[in-house]
Amino acid sequence: MAHAYTPGLRVTANTALRRTRRLPLKGEVLVAEGDHVRRDQVVARTDLPGDVVTLNIVNRLGISAEEIPRYMLKSEGDVVSVGEILAETRPLIKWFKTEIASEIDGTIESISSVTGQVMLRKPPAPVEVPAYIDGIVVEVIPEEGVIVENVGAFVQGIFGIGGERWGKLQMITDTPQQDVTPDILPADSEGKILVGGGRVSHAAVEAARDKGAVGIIAGGIADRDLRQLLGYDLGVAITGSEEIDLTVIVTEGFGDIAMARKTFNTLSACDGRDASLSGATQIRAGVLRPEIIIPSNEDATQVPDASHVGGMGEGDPLRVIRAPYFGRIGTVVELISELRQVESGATVRVLEVEFEDGERAIVPRANVELIEE
Repeated sequence: MAHAYTPGLRVTANTALRRTRRLPLKGEVLVAEGDHVRRDQVVARTDLPGDVVTLNIVNRLGISAEEIPRYMLKSEGDVVSVGEILAETRPLIKWFKTEIASEIDGTIESISSVTGQVMLRKPPAPVEVPAYIDGIVVEVIPEEGVIVENVGAFVQGIFGIGGERWGKLQMITDTPQQDVTPDILPADSEGKILVGGGRVSHAAVEAARDKGAVGIIAGGIADRDLRQLLGYDLGVAITGSEEIDLTVIVTEGFGDIAMARKTFNTLSACDGRDASLSGATQIRAGVLRPEIIIPSNEDATQVPDASHVGGMGEGDPLRVIRAPYFGRIGTVVELISELRQVESGATVRVLEVEFEDGERAIVPRANVELIEE
């Protein structure tokens, strides 16, 4: 049987799930190998150094850099608060005295007799890393983080916005074609991850946010709705850090696109279960996909390794990612060996696909994406 490599999304009801949870710089790991952890449990923490504020003391006091120690009221390492006097002149007439006050709460990091500047550092910012998924700590990375493992359902999306969140999965449409609109949102959406079928509107996202939902998943979203939601054009940056109070993931793409039936059925089977999701997306180098993870209570060690062969063969499910069949789901009929000329004039490798309605077409291999199981 012919076999070819092609990029793809993973949609599976049962696989080994392993996530590395790492601090941005060295700190303290709070759990041990073998510990069972919850998704919201902090597994590592550290302090990020505070920002630096520079004061040009010599210019403001009208002195030379060498004289700065004579006018300082504080020393390096001292803790200071906003408004506290750091340096002052000592004129004969006190009305002419010049004082330099701290602009922040923090500490004095350095006093330079060369530059005449005083550097203040704001208090450190604590950083805590949660486990993100329920599971078992299978490895501790000393002073950096842990690797958490479990088994369960795993679904990758095409595009997402918003960071890591977790809650109970709740299906809100009966079919993968039904659009997500405000009127179908359940009254009790607090802390829920809402799953629809077709396109999600801006109004529906806003309504879900007002009802306290932590996430919303659908087949597609219109570009104008995304722009309205964010207030700006997203461009090609990495997503995931948007401050929008909930995470939005689309599994198929932009526009009126129904969710792939396999994806819809996989999520439907997990209705009511706890899930974790991340909208972080990067399209270019180092591809990063948004994801939905629904851990089970099974022992992760009883499931085969999650690694998989990145290839496509006859009978494999796929999604077309370019016009004229953009968004359609089908299966590989044949990986045609000879090159074919396409409309652009280029000669490329192609395959024959059979869509869900029975229609067949010849499409370039570069125009499809494997739906991996």
